[in-house]
Amino acid sequence: MPNETILVVEDEKNLLKVLRYNLEEAGYRVLTAADGDSALAQFYKEPPALVLLDIMLPKQDGFEVCKALRSRSKVPILMLTARKEEIDRVLGFELGADDYVTKPFSVRELLGRVKAILRRSSAGGCGRSAFRAGGLEADLERYEVRVKGKPAALSPKEFSFLKELILAEGRALTRDQLLEKVWGYDKSMEIDTNTVDQHIARLRDKLGPEAGRIVTVKNVGYRLKT
Repeated sequence: MPNETILVVEDEKNLLKVLRYNLEEAGYRVLTAADGDSALAQFYKEPPALVLLDIMLPKQDGFEVCKALRSRSKVPILMLTARKEEIDRVLGFELGADDYVTKPFSVRELLGRVKAILRRSSAGGCGRSAFRAGGLEADLERYEVRVKGKPAALSPKEFSFLKELILAEGRALTRDQLLEKVWGYDKSMEIDTNTVDQHIARLRDKLGPEAGRIVTVKNVGYRLKT
């Protein structure tokens, strides 16, 4: 049974109560906060294994909190919001969120995502920690990527995409495979495969002169030229 600590940041009292009850029933230890300032204070007082973070918060909104957390920690962040605009999802990912759930959502789906994120974050070594091809270098255990000797500032999701392409060792991965590997659940969860293309585009931008190593395989997906 799980015993990880989860920080739930939500200002809707009824939803906070529902989330806390179901997470505790699933075996998690739950900390709570109702605004951005108290969320950061609680996090620094007792760092959790995962943060469930609402976007529309008093004082500091979820985007500001996400940015502050990501500047100091690699803790997994699952964002919750009633806003459905694509730009909000993209901004959340750019700031380092690991996943994004739009209200209303089923508790069962949320618990599935929480479990998947925690499983990935605690998986430990991946069997291949160092990678180098041309001017591209990656340390998969230290979450470090360099291009021609200079650090590349990848978001956690961008790093995850690169990591999966590295581990595929030149094999093509479909968009659905990448969704499943990076988000931890299969295509039945109805995430638009365009999300993969958006992340790959940003990843290529950050790889600069090594961007061409990520090859688009027509009607399939992507592979990494090693």
